[in-house]
Amino acid sequence: MRRQEVRSEMRREVRAQELSEMSAGRRSNGRLSNDPGAGPRLLAVYGALAERGEHLLGGLLGGALPKQWSHYPEDDAIDAGRGYQWFYHSHSPEDRPGAIEHGHIHLFARRPLWGRRLQSRSEKAFARLCGQPASDAHTRHLLAIGFDAKGLPISLFTVNSWVTGDLMLGSDLTVELLASMQLETGHPEIDAVIESTVRMCLPEIAHLVSARDEALVLHAGPDKLNARSLELLSELAVDLDAKLRIAVCSRKTMVHAGFRGMRS
Repeated sequence: MRRQEVRSEMRREVRAQELSEMSAGRRSNGRLSNDPGAGPRLLAVYGALAERGEHLLGGLLGGALPKQWSHYPEDDAIDAGRGYQWFYHSHSPEDRPGAIEHGHIHLFARRPLWGRRLQSRSEKAFARLCGQPASDAHTRHLLAIGFDAKGLPISLFTVNSWVTGDLMLGSDLTVELLASMQLETGHPEIDAVIESTVRMCLPEIAHLVSARDEALVLHAGPDKLNARSLELLSELAVDLDAKLRIAVCSRKTMVHAGFRGMRS
């Protein structure tokens, strides 16, 4: 076997080992299920906005057009009691040519949610993968949600740490914190949309975060969290309309089955 082939085989073995360590004890994606109450809650929010003739982000933006790169709200929307925060912003068209999103929300977990979990086996493995980064940032980036011009969620994605200026958590803990997330930041309708979107897409988010980790494993550079060539780690489009239609059909099927059972 040639030397180059040996090196390639060794890299494959190392990558497989890194992913195996991070996956130790990982919950099965099949055990992650969508919250049946998330769809009706999402519909209620947008229904109320439609009745008032308002945009989801109208209050957040103060009725003005968003300024590219500015944070909304300026100091982030923070739920200090539950340990989460988020902000909305948009990029310039030149920065992301071809993008159809109006902007996106970056969602974070604050230190009380993860500070004591950093010594777990999976978090130590993730830290090794990331090069044992040191940071005094009090947040960890969980997820970003892209929105279209109508204020509807259209995508989910993860980004490298240099983008947000903090660090990430291992996939187990990231998915756990998203699955249990409740928000009360003073922006109730946006909070509800964030929560509902996450809960409707939990199985997809588990795959998204796994793809994030794989992208990090495959990057050969020594300082991967600061590699400007590595910005978008994983992304998927979401069709909440389709999910809602499936949920409605499933509910009708269950109702019909119940009626048949009562008649028999």
